[in-house]
Amino acid sequence: MLSAFTPRPIVELKQRDKSKIESVLAFGDRLLVGLNTGSLRIYRVNEVKDETAAETNGDAHEERPNIRPVDLLTEIEKFSKRPIEQLAIIKEANVLISLSDGHVSIYDLQSYALQEQLSKTRGATAFAVTSNIVKDSTSGIPSIVSRLAVSVKRKLLLWSWHDTEVSFDTHEITLSAAARTLTWASGSQLLWGMNSGYIMVDVTSKETMDVVGPGSIGGAAGQDTGRFGGVGATGMGYMGMGNWMPKPLATPLMEEELLLAKDINTLFIKSNGEPIEKRQIPWHTAPEAVAFSYPYILALQPPTKGVLEIRNPETLSLLQTISLPNASQLHVPQPNISLAHAGKGFLVASDRCIWRMSAMQYESQIDQLTEKGQLDEAVSLLGMLEDALVEGKQDRIRDIKMQKAENIFHEHKYRESLDLFTEVHAPPERVIRLFPEIISDGVGASQQKKSFDQGGSLDNGQNGQNEHKTDNSADSSDSSPLKSQSEPTSAQVKEIPEPSKTVDNSSIRSSKRGADSIMSDSASTYGKPAVTGPDRKKLVGTELKTAVIELCSFLVDSRRRLQKILAPDGTLKQSEQAQENGASENSLNLPFETLFVDPKSTTDSNRAKLALQTAKMVDTTLFRAYMYARPTLAGSLFRIENFCDPEVVKEKLLETGRYNDLVDFLHGKKLHKPALEVLERFGNPKGDDEPIEALRGPQRTVGYLQSLPPELTDLILEFAEWPIKEDPDLGMEIFLADTENAETLPRDKVARFLQKLDSELAVKYFEHIIRELNDLTPDFHQRLITLYLEKVKTTEGEQNLRNGDKKTNGGNHEDHGDWKDTLLKFLKDSEQYSFDKTLRLLPRDNPAFYEARAIVLCKKGEHKQALEIFVFSLKDYKKAEDYCNAVHLSQDAATSSPLQTEKASTIDDDAPPSIYHLLLSLYLAPDPPHKPNWEPALDLLAKHGSRLPASSTLQLIPESLPVKELELYFRGRIRTANSLAHQGRITAGLLETDLLSTKAALLVGEGLPGGNGGRNRRVIISDERQFCGALWMREP
Repeated sequence: MLSAFTPRPIVELKQRDKSKIESVLAFGDRLLVGLNTGSLRIYRVNEVKDETAAETNGDAHEERPNIRPVDLLTEIEKFSKRPIEQLAIIKEANVLISLSDGHVSIYDLQSYALQEQLSKTRGATAFAVTSNIVKDSTSGIPSIVSRLAVSVKRKLLLWSWHDTEVSFDTHEITLSAAARTLTWASGSQLLWGMNSGYIMVDVTSKETMDVVGPGSIGGAAGQDTGRFGGVGATGMGYMGMGNWMPKPLATPLMEEELLLAKDINTLFIKSNGEPIEKRQIPWHTAPEAVAFSYPYILALQPPTKGVLEIRNPETLSLLQTISLPNASQLHVPQPNISLAHAGKGFLVASDRCIWRMSAMQYESQIDQLTEKGQLDEAVSLLGMLEDALVEGKQDRIRDIKMQKAENIFHEHKYRESLDLFTEVHAPPERVIRLFPEIISDGVGASQQKKSFDQGGSLDNGQNGQNEHKTDNSADSSDSSPLKSQSEPTSAQVKEIPEPSKTVDNSSIRSSKRGADSIMSDSASTYGKPAVTGPDRKKLVGTELKTAVIELCSFLVDSRRRLQKILAPDGTLKQSEQAQENGASENSLNLPFETLFVDPKSTTDSNRAKLALQTAKMVDTTLFRAYMYARPTLAGSLFRIENFCDPEVVKEKLLETGRYNDLVDFLHGKKLHKPALEVLERFGNPKGDDEPIEALRGPQRTVGYLQSLPPELTDLILEFAEWPIKEDPDLGMEIFLADTENAETLPRDKVARFLQKLDSELAVKYFEHIIRELNDLTPDFHQRLITLYLEKVKTTEGEQNLRNGDKKTNGGNHEDHGDWKDTLLKFLKDSEQYSFDKTLRLLPRDNPAFYEARAIVLCKKGEHKQALEIFVFSLKDYKKAEDYCNAVHLSQDAATSSPLQTEKASTIDDDAPPSIYHLLLSLYLAPDPPHKPNWEPALDLLAKHGSRLPASSTLQLIPESLPVKELELYFRGRIRTANSLAHQGRITAGLLETDLLSTKAALLVGEGLPGGNGGRNRRVIISDERQFCGALWMREP
């Protein structure tokens, strides 16, 4: 059990002294002892070195000066005629208060002279004092208000002091029954303890409230009940039998709480009397006295037992039992709930001896609880202590909770264990090393082996050390000069051995219920030392799977914590919480240091490296856990940013045949080449490779290559070959898809790659980027023309073209006609290729390319050479006429007005020759050896004679040609001239009508809203309208 306190006898009555100790009071360095003879003894307490601390530090055998614990200063024999039952002081008023012979008397605190015996207190049974700082309701000035409460039968008498002055007004409150104990709950709330129960009294408003509790605590007001709640012989008080009834006890606790104890029943209440939901303290016998010494509940069993119990006020667990023969009184010096009381001892007294309880250092108490496996109690104790009393309090709590989580893990309570690890943000390495190598893969193996090797010897060493401490403690106690020769032996004053677990099993459970409480019944580790070394059972089978499933939740939470500080590229985020908060490294507010087993090893230079290593460990272990317990969840890990070890994942997925997940993982890790190798291996199996249906064919490879950025063009081209050969249409989607990646690939490199595979694929790619993506790069246009020319030459022989045999071998060009038509159309549409270079590529003597040359010559503006090809080489007069029409329309496209267009329909004699005149001259006056061709010439004159200059046209016509042949020419000229004349007159009439409409609107405003407009408009200027609406100026 815990050794929180060690008894040191400081006052012992000698054997020849027949007096008995009735009351004890300690304040400052004074100890007042009231005897049954009415004498008052005043002792001075000497400060000596704390032996408990000395033993803890290993200095038990050092020589200490011979200092007595107390010195008797004086004894006032006639202090009272009767036994002194109770003592108290009001320090601010410098008075000592005593209860003796049924009266309350007030003495001077310095001289101990009687100042006044309160006559109204005749028959008093108990009193209580309190001092509090109270602000004045009107002025707001704080002052110290002290109150004295005295119980006289059913009456409550109250006196008060303001600072040092006593108030002569005595307040009296009559209650339902006589009080046996009085306890101040606050500065204005008094707890009136009766045989029948408790009443909370507000001394300022005189309001009362019955405290309702279990068993004998909450009886009906004014009804005395026996120990078992009955009214009768036990409650009648015959022959003093009423004294057999357990005294109603009460003591203040922390945070304005009080503990009520009557018989074996207990109740926790607030200072206003409201009950608190908390289980009872499992006492087997009614205690003689209860008190609170920060931070423990003290209970003194009846003198026949002489046992002092030390309990945790939160868990109510019995932490220590100390045997004190015939002890019957407890006295805790004020203040009993404050930081100032930390480490100070309280007093326990019998009728012959007074012990001072020396407290062990809080750090030592926590270490002792931890060593003995009482981890819940250690956490509870740390939670109650103030931060200043324990160095690194939050870190200690976290470390102990992690020890508890490890213990319950080895008890096969995996969910509770991993939930607790998650709650305290345990380092992932510490949790992972609890699992076998199939999951941890040797994470922390060396540290784990070291802890296992030290596990058995550690427990033995601690036990031996504790035994050594006990022996030393006994030796030092026996040899200490502070002890008198009549001090009880070690057999009389000793720490009672730890009871069996079944004796007080209920006291080891926590009374707190909540999601954030670790004191659950199922997870309690009271009395269960850590399981280490060979005692740890190996995790296998179903147990391992259950543990791994719970581990997944912890690792997911660890990933979330790592994502707050670690970017996907493995660098620390600038907005790291540690930098924002500026907290210390030992604070739990820092998620960074909580990720490591040894936070002190982190430095500014290795923070990023350690964080990255931890992230790799967490993600790789999470992958192993998924693959072992929930393989279907492994794929979800690959589709997000992760730090898994690629070699481990690849080996495991290949072993289990999960190739789809392997590809997803490698893609997420940007290991594209290994991923594409896997896709090629199973998409295009060769040799002994077994085909995988999900990966068969080029579909997955094409989709993967489409997702790669342009920076990986070389890799794309390397693995694009086999999908294109396998399925050209599907493979070309790598470069032709409507995606940003496909459109931003380096087009020149792609075109050269495709041209090496198949020129038709290169043609398809050039057509896509030129027509769909509107690429105006001259080189691409020129290369496409070159490819077209090669296709025309290879697919159509000159003889086939000359005979009109339109064989096609265009494959994918069914929608565009044959290669020749495609070439001609592209030559017409494109303006980005080099005309001169193209002409050099086009053969002069190949009829298949005559029209192509004509188109290129047209692009250069050499119309005569182009028309000569149509007229003399191709002898296709229809195409020659169409050529002239196209040129004519292109020249007239710049005209912007109808008049200009109409005027252009008839050419003046002074105008330069048109394209039709050029064609007519080739028909009628060709260069040798060509002869005039009348038929197309006359047809041209009939259709387009109006567009030809009359004088130059007639000069080309020979005199031998009959005029009748020119009938259509003249008719066309006359018709055109008449049309222009009529059109002019119509236009003039329309303009005149428009002019009249405009004049009418100007003069009379015809058709305007309101009927007033034009020059008849008028404006009325009134007082409301004095500003010009346009200029916003005052009108004259």
